[in-house]
Amino acid sequence: MQELVGRLTALDPEASETLKVVSYFDALVAAGVGLEALLRGAAVLSGTVAGAELRGRIARRDPTGARATDAATTVRSPSREVAGGSVWIERDGAHHANDEMVVERLALAVELVESRRTPEGVLDVAIDAARTPAERAAALGRLRITPETRVCVVARPGPSAAGGGLTTLVATPYGILRAILDTDGAPDSSATPAPAGIGTWVRADRLPESWDAAVAALRLTDARHPVVDATELGALVLLARDYDPEHPPEDVVALARLDDRALEVLAALVEADSARAAATALGMHHSTVQSRYESLCRELGYDPRSALGRSRFTAAELLLRLSARTPASGRSQGG
Repeated sequence: MQELVGRLTALDPEASETLKVVSYFDALVAAGVGLEALLRGAAVLSGTVAGAELRGRIARRDPTGARATDAATTVRSPSREVAGGSVWIERDGAHHANDEMVVERLALAVELVESRRTPEGVLDVAIDAARTPAERAAALGRLRITPETRVCVVARPGPSAAGGGLTTLVATPYGILRAILDTDGAPDSSATPAPAGIGTWVRADRLPESWDAAVAALRLTDARHPVVDATELGALVLLARDYDPEHPPEDVVALARLDDRALEVLAALVEADSARAAATALGMHHSTVQSRYESLCRELGYDPRSALGRSRFTAAELLLRLSARTPASGRSQGG
C-alpha cells in the first residue's frame, strides 16, 4: 500500500490522499484501537471535529486530538449510519475532497471495532479457521447455536447494509467484508441484495468452511453474476478459493486477451447445442460465427466445444472474474 501511495502521489495527488485515508484507518483497525482513537484520526485527517453517537452516547474529537468541549454543533455533515448510531464530521460549508472517504472509512472502522465488543462480535470467532475448535464451540454457545445446526454464511462488501440475520464486519485480504449468518433456510439468491456471495450449508461447527466459500463466491461476482452461490459452483469453489490472480495459468491469459465481443461469441458457442444455434442467439450469420469459432480455437489453443474444452473454458472464465479486482469493484468485461 505504501509503495502504491508513493507512485500515485506524483500522478494524482487527490487519489493518493484517498489511498492514505484507507491505509490509515486499516492500520488503526489492525492495531485494535477504540472509538476515541478512530475519532481522533478522522478529526486529524479532515481538519475539523469528528463525532459519533452510539447507543445514545455522543463522543467528539477536535483536530488536535483532544475532546471537543464546545457545545455540540448541529452540523453533522457528511455523516454515515452505523449499527447502534451514526458517525460524522462537522464541516460547516462545502465539503473537502476527501470528507466523504474519511467518514466512510470511519464508519467501517467503528462498526468493525464495536462489533468486537458486542455479542454479535463472537460471530468473528465462530467463522475464523485460525481459532481453535474449543474457541469456536464457545462462540457458538454464546450465540445459542448447537454444533449440529445447519447454517450458512453470506458475504457482502463491508459498506453494504447489514440485512437480516446475525451480522459482523470482518477484515480479510480482500478488504473489510460483512458476514451474515443464516440459520433459517437456504437463502434465495434472487432476493439477496447484490453483490453477495452465498456460502455452503454446513454444520455450525464447520462455519469457517461456509465463510471461506462465501468469500470465494463474492470474489466471483460481476455485472453478469451479481450474486454467486457457492453451492452451485460445486468443486469449482475450491479452484476459486485457492487461485492467485498474480500468477494466472495460460488458459486465463488467453481469455484475458479477448475483447468483450469475442468473449460473448465464445460463451454463446460453449453454451449452445451447435454453432448455428449460437449464431441465432447472437443475431449473427452462421458463416460469420463459424469463422469466429475457428479463429477462437486457434487463439485459445483448444476447442472450447469439446468435452474437455468446455471444462477448460468454464474454469478459465471463472478465474478470469477473479483477476485484478476486489469483491466490491466489479468487472466491466463480461464473463
